[in-house]
Amino acid sequence: MTETPESARLTDRHMLEALVCPVTNGRLSYDAARQELVSKAAHLAFPIRGGIPIMLVDEARDID
Repeated sequence: MTETPESARLTDRHMLEALVCPVTNGRLSYDAARQELVSKAAHLAFPIRGGIPIMLVDEARDID
């Protein structure tokens, strides 16, 4: 069974929805333009590089 681009996006979306902030264990929002997962509670944005979320606090960007 080969994966179509549509099913890959669906899988990616389900994976992103399953992730939580490593600091607060709270919900993350996806910023498609910046390719980041944003934790409003922790004021951090976690980068997505090559389709892989980098959930390390040391790699996160501070946000206001």
